[in-house]
Amino acid sequence: MANAGPRQAAPYVLVTAARDEAKYIERTIESVVAQTMRPLKWVIVSDGSSDGTDNIVAAHAAQHDWIELVSTPHRVGRHFAGKAQAFNLGTARLKRLAYDFIGNLDADVSFDSNYFELLLDKLAEDPVLGVVGTCFKDRTLKYDYRFVSIGHVSGPCQLFRRRCFEEIGGYMPSKLGGVDHIAVITARMKGWRTRTFTDTCFYHNRPMGSCEHGVLAARFRTGTVDYALGSHPLWEVCRTAYQATKPPYVAGALMLFAGFVSAGIRRIERQVSDEFVSFHRNEQMQRLRMFLTRGDVPASDDRRAELGVNRQFQTHKAR
Repeated sequence: MANAGPRQAAPYVLVTAARDEAKYIERTIESVVAQTMRPLKWVIVSDGSSDGTDNIVAAHAAQHDWIELVSTPHRVGRHFAGKAQAFNLGTARLKRLAYDFIGNLDADVSFDSNYFELLLDKLAEDPVLGVVGTCFKDRTLKYDYRFVSIGHVSGPCQLFRRRCFEEIGGYMPSKLGGVDHIAVITARMKGWRTRTFTDTCFYHNRPMGSCEHGVLAARFRTGTVDYALGSHPLWEVCRTAYQATKPPYVAGALMLFAGFVSAGIRRIERQVSDEFVSFHRNEQMQRLRMFLTRGDVPASDDRRAELGVNRQFQTHKAR
């Protein structure tokens, strides 16, 4: 990691929802403690952990008064709405603090000591930025930004402007998952910019989607979540074709599409509004048109794409 300067407090807070993260959370804590700009407060909600997570966090909280451990009773199995519920429990402990930014930080990531200083600088430069983050690396996944919009901010580390976070109503509990996607898309729907910066990255110590599932099962669940969030069928076909170029190749692609189709056949309940679905599909079709005509969506054009979608959506709402 980069050499850390004086660790001064900055007007941001962090909340972490952790469940059985004893294997990884030490590295996350070390990364935050080493920040050149540390948070005013970091609430770590141990969501029914039974593997020693609480002991690790408690030991660090005893050394740093700005770290707080909140423990909840043990429950059987992971619940994808649990992250949002635990996060909301954590934010309740921050009501009396004066802060400008709030971050969601997963308990299995690590990063350089100037990581949050860089993100805070980005937010200071653009008052319309509502959510920021960076690209990430793990053992199995690397985003290709010809296909993944830099307007998407990955869930393991999202830093919100407080006003934006309050306007979107925080994280919406969703049993199927995708709470981070819902938050970022809703922010754009309400006129905020969202941005992933590629000049630094964090490291995701656990491969994405591998908590309790094998890779193929994770692909199936991703397809299910795509349907639940209202993805356009044409977009999902294109995403399936793209997935076939990445491990586990055809098998992974088929499972992704199977998850999407299965969710449609079962008519699973969408927990997002019709307005959300319309906005989400407009964004996808705008990006697909740009890719088909240009072969990619360069970073310099991404903002124009967002504006185009927002103009279309505002016109749609006015009708």
